[in-house]
Amino acid sequence: MVGRATFARTGSFRPENLGQNALAMIGNLCFTIFVLGVLIFTIIAATYEPEDPLFHPSTKINTFLTSTSNATFKSDNTVVKTGEDFMASNQTAFATFINITDVENPKDGGGGGGDGNPELTAENCVGPVDCKDPEVFHLMMRKAIEQFKDIHFYRFGKPVPANNDSSCDMAWRFRPKEGKTAAFYKDYRRFVIARSENCTLSVVGIGDYHTGVNARKRKKNQKPGFEKTPAQQQQGVLLPVVGETVNDSLPVVESEKAFSHGKYLIYNGGGDRCKSMNHYLWSFLCALGEAQYLNRTLIMDLTICLNSMYSSSNQDEEGKDFRFYFDFEHLKEAASVLDQAQFWDDWGKWHKKNKLSLYLVEDFRVTPMKLTEVKDTLIMRKFGSVEPDNYWYRVCEGETESVVQRPWHLIWKSRRLMDIVSAIASRLNWDYDAVHIERGDKAMNKELWPNLAADTSPNALLSTLGDKLEDGRNVYIATNEPDTSFFDPLKDKYTTHFLDEYKDLWDENSEWYSETTKLNKGVPVEFDGYMRVSVDTEVFLRGKKQIETFNDLTNDCKDGINTCNTAAS
Repeated sequence: MVGRATFARTGSFRPENLGQNALAMIGNLCFTIFVLGVLIFTIIAATYEPEDPLFHPSTKINTFLTSTSNATFKSDNTVVKTGEDFMASNQTAFATFINITDVENPKDGGGGGGDGNPELTAENCVGPVDCKDPEVFHLMMRKAIEQFKDIHFYRFGKPVPANNDSSCDMAWRFRPKEGKTAAFYKDYRRFVIARSENCTLSVVGIGDYHTGVNARKRKKNQKPGFEKTPAQQQQGVLLPVVGETVNDSLPVVESEKAFSHGKYLIYNGGGDRCKSMNHYLWSFLCALGEAQYLNRTLIMDLTICLNSMYSSSNQDEEGKDFRFYFDFEHLKEAASVLDQAQFWDDWGKWHKKNKLSLYLVEDFRVTPMKLTEVKDTLIMRKFGSVEPDNYWYRVCEGETESVVQRPWHLIWKSRRLMDIVSAIASRLNWDYDAVHIERGDKAMNKELWPNLAADTSPNALLSTLGDKLEDGRNVYIATNEPDTSFFDPLKDKYTTHFLDEYKDLWDENSEWYSETTKLNKGVPVEFDGYMRVSVDTEVFLRGKKQIETFNDLTNDCKDGINTCNTAAS
């Protein structure tokens, strides 16, 4: 028709096709949203790194420490992590160990040594064994390497005479071949040396762990023993050496002049007393971190109140010593600290005479950054009585968190306790598997842990462990089950061991008992619940295979029902 606008109609705009077009558009949109979702999820999954709970923002840690919730989450009262737990194994330091081929063969004087013992010719067939003879030294080293097949040797000390004419004591530094912790160990043992009819010498016996007491401490002017020349080691990394003599005497200020020129920080009062060891350490490290940030000496109270969860009386117990639980020797050598009692004695003598001043801070919200220009001799942070604002760790919250770092590397576990761990592992020849079996209150609480009791029963354990451990193995069981006879059925397949089997390592005749009693001014020290948990845990961690309760033995969640997916958050 003339004059009428004509519109070209394609098939897609026909009314009968509108429904199909709408469905197609919706389908394309949904597919696009799906592709974008997959792409975003992939990017998040590829870049996400789970947080270590000990390095959460302080607000999360604080919530954990101060929580009084009755929810299913229950705080863990196991041993706290310390600096050596975060230390990466220095593989360069551990790579250079002594092989038997590095030790010279003793001179063969014709003795074949039918019993397999290395032998050497003795120039003199009478008199005591000469422990200083290099050939005797080589004989003892070779015998040690042959006998202790599950450890690597890194240094041998020179042998020294023992308590009779046929014995020598020798010390060595070692590490288990399959060791996972960044540490060395020291042992010293007594070697019994026999002389045969044809004047050859052979090692006929090696004593137990730490029996070679004459070789414990290196004598003055003693020549070094045998050590393989190490490759260039990582600089600035100090590794614990368990088994060395502990010197945790209190540091003293050299003189009045030195004291007067020093700068000090002290935390006074607060609500941290008698809290859990996790809480104690979190607050103490805040104070230590601030002292380092301000370049001041931290004045610390070495007395600790042990929380009731660790005490046999189920009551909070005062009068404990920091040195019972942590390595004070390492702390005083790596940081500037003074004992509080000693400091106040010196302060009383000299502060008026030398016009030493004190700067008082009574608000935790005064940040360390605001104290950098303070010139006074002593900064005292005084905390009130209202919790949780009187907790020391509040100082390290907020903007301070990114400035003041907690020096975890300065806190190591007590080397006396770790020496007990080493002694237990040595009695098992460092060749054992370990199982952690948690029962106690959790096994009785069916509401939060419905399967735990059944999954940790002897029959269930035999079934589960049968697929994980070889028959006949030495198995160390770390457990809170008070009646260890409960696990007797496991003896049909394994040689089981428990912490109380080694009570002689802390009883009244032990080295630990003697040293801690001396440290405690003659008052015997109880081997308390925290010490037990600490040793039990560390022995478990040195097993060749480690079977966990909540990862390997049961599907229940460690912190109660419906918490498995939130444990790391």
